[in-house]
Amino acid sequence: MFTIYFFGIKFYNFLVWIFSFFNKKAEKWISGRKNWKNKFNPDLTKKRIWFHFASLGEFEQGKPLLQAIKNQFPEKEVLITFFSPSGYEVRKNSPLGDMILYLPLDTPKNAKDFIEIFRPEMAIFNKYEYWYCFFKALNHHQIPLYITSSIFRPHQIFFKWYGGFNRKILSYVTYFYVQNEESGKLLEGIGLKNYTLSGDTRFDSVLDLAKNRKDFPLIEKFKGSNKLLIAGSTWPQDEELLVKYIKASHHNWKFVFAPHEISEAKLIDLEKMIGGDSIRYSVLKERDPLIKISEKVLIINNIGMLSSLYHYGEIAYIGGGFGSGIHNTLEAAAWGLPIIFGPKYHKFQEAKDLIKKNAGFSITDFEQLSSVLEQLVNDTVYLTQCGNSAKNYVERNTGATATIMNSIFNP
Repeated sequence: MFTIYFFGIKFYNFLVWIFSFFNKKAEKWISGRKNWKNKFNPDLTKKRIWFHFASLGEFEQGKPLLQAIKNQFPEKEVLITFFSPSGYEVRKNSPLGDMILYLPLDTPKNAKDFIEIFRPEMAIFNKYEYWYCFFKALNHHQIPLYITSSIFRPHQIFFKWYGGFNRKILSYVTYFYVQNEESGKLLEGIGLKNYTLSGDTRFDSVLDLAKNRKDFPLIEKFKGSNKLLIAGSTWPQDEELLVKYIKASHHNWKFVFAPHEISEAKLIDLEKMIGGDSIRYSVLKERDPLIKISEKVLIINNIGMLSSLYHYGEIAYIGGGFGSGIHNTLEAAAWGLPIIFGPKYHKFQEAKDLIKKNAGFSITDFEQLSSVLEQLVNDTVYLTQCGNSAKNYVERNTGATATIMNSIFNP
């Protein structure tokens, strides 16, 4: 089975290499891994903790734990690896990491060399990413491996009769910190009882973001005395529904779009869809401040603002629900906003919880979107109740970071 896994890894690398000739993200995936052994010269007298994240979302999820370790153990170095360019390229200069690089391809040689070069005293992988060679190398060197905010589902290969090789990967893990009881029961079902129900560090992360928000005076000026809907991480199908609603509505609400993709072509498509009543954030920054902002829609054409934008809103729409799955709903919930999203939300426990608490609303078409928005827009008491329910949900589910810290460092 390892032979199949090994050649699968090599074949994946080959496919990405082919795509790298005409895809910028794939090119970064390949070039970023070149000469990784020579990027740093670690001081082997220092103790070092290795964090691994699949991408940017997992990094933000694990940030409270990273920060807690940096605060409690300033003498320890932190090594951070990313699988995806969307994580590495955005956070490669993060002050939370002493050394930040791409995770090398999961081969026996790379895993052996990686451990020998960096010699971490422990490894912390966030949520998922189960790499056989790296896990086996950590186990061979008796280096503890922890999986934080882990979550499992019955359909995963670990729990199938043919998933023996994948279960072997899990057997190398020292301890799991799971998000929910179902995940723990699934692990027990395959003979793994080394877990604790810690919850999800994202709740700590979004609450921390809310407490340390960035202020954007231009957003406040754009909003004025109007109420504001923040549409975060939207895709074209989300945008089509929202723009149709904007054109059909007759109230004085304003709208902020923070699209998932901000290429020039995508921005132009969105502007054409809206039809002239919009302005880009970059253009607004350059406009004479004495000119009144008459546009109804503001398009955010940069990365990094979204989590703080919800502070200015009354309602949030989270994109991705008509594609592979919705994006982060908790950032908006932390600010006490009712949240609307598309039908692909069932993989996300927090979305299901928000719906149960009347703080989240799933829609499948324009009629449902219009119905939900009209009720929220026209009933301020209902709007406030839904928003408060969202905020309370986040606040009641914090504490995973403290649980994990106590378990690892004060057993």
